[in-house]
Amino acid sequence: MASSSLERPEKAAGKSEFRNQKLKPENQDESELLTVPDGWKEPAFSKEDNPRGLLEESSFATLFPKYREAYLKECWPLVQKALNEHHVNATLDLIEGSMTVCTTKKTFDPYIIIRARDLIKLLARSVSFEQAVRILQDDVACDIIKIGSLVRNKERFVKRRQRLIGPKGSTLKALELLTNCYIMVQGNTVSAIGPFSGLKEVRKVVLDTMKNIHPIYNIKSLMIKRELAKDSELRSQSWERFLPQFKHKNVNKRKEPKKKTVKKEYTPFPPPQPESQIDKELASGEYFLKANQKKRQKMEAIKAKQAEAISKRQEERNKAFIPPKEKPVVKPKKAATETKIDVASIKEKVKKAKNKKLGALTAEEIALKMESDEKKRKKK
Repeated sequence: MASSSLERPEKAAGKSEFRNQKLKPENQDESELLTVPDGWKEPAFSKEDNPRGLLEESSFATLFPKYREAYLKECWPLVQKALNEHHVNATLDLIEGSMTVCTTKKTFDPYIIIRARDLIKLLARSVSFEQAVRILQDDVACDIIKIGSLVRNKERFVKRRQRLIGPKGSTLKALELLTNCYIMVQGNTVSAIGPFSGLKEVRKVVLDTMKNIHPIYNIKSLMIKRELAKDSELRSQSWERFLPQFKHKNVNKRKEPKKKTVKKEYTPFPPPQPESQIDKELASGEYFLKANQKKRQKMEAIKAKQAEAISKRQEERNKAFIPPKEKPVVKPKKAATETKIDVASIKEKVKKAKNKKLGALTAEEIALKMESDEKKRKKK
């Protein structure tokens, strides 16, 4: 009994030590555990990791449009050279219009065939070889976003796609700088190549643009996030208070009908039965009248209607004989008060006019002329 009692405290001490060991990592700061150290990179997958290679051959094929044929024909030797480094075969079939990639016995990386498949997909979607070959790197991924079926109207689709590109490609360039991705808009797809975090943002912006949300709003929030990421203190905090919240201004209100039908309240009882002709006659007392009395009443009702119609017709006829209202006569205004005339001044003017002949010179003009004539004579 004594030995068992001695063993129990030892076991209890061992359990407490184990608990302390478990609790130690929980006491650490969560932000330190979640954040990846700066400059850390995952080691590259080498042949030493998979010395025996792959058991079976895998292959992928994709079609390409006719207009890409000339470019693919030119750059295909470079594609084969890039894939041969990873021991992957690539074939171009110009008759069928397809590209095929398949593994070989020397292939050791099991994921390289997926990257090779993405490479030929990007080449088919008008991405240049220089950009598409980056997909073979470990820290680069790609995303091909289908936007053709998001908008039904063709004109609206073209407008929204152009909005994503922006004037002279400025919107697309801003997105590329903020997300560190290469973006290519071609036809009904948007191809993006870059890091995983950037691809996530690109997909969100593209889908929002197709849903009639202007890309400038997302670009603004991306710029704010970029600045906040530089601050080490804000890494573990929520950024919602810093990000702008945009409201929809053009909310389409549903048009209400002109005639509104008001629904009646539900009642379990059926509607009252309509009155028959006999019931109406009983209520008015006509039922008990004789045939000649009924006839007389009908004739009186007809005569009353006729008299009303005649009186209305007569009123309409008499309207033509009613004279129109005459406009009030405007009285002419009284002439302005006569101004006083200076008779003496008029008489003097008349005398001067009588003395003066038509076209004759005045006394002053004659004197000046005489002087000028005398001067001319002296000069002679």
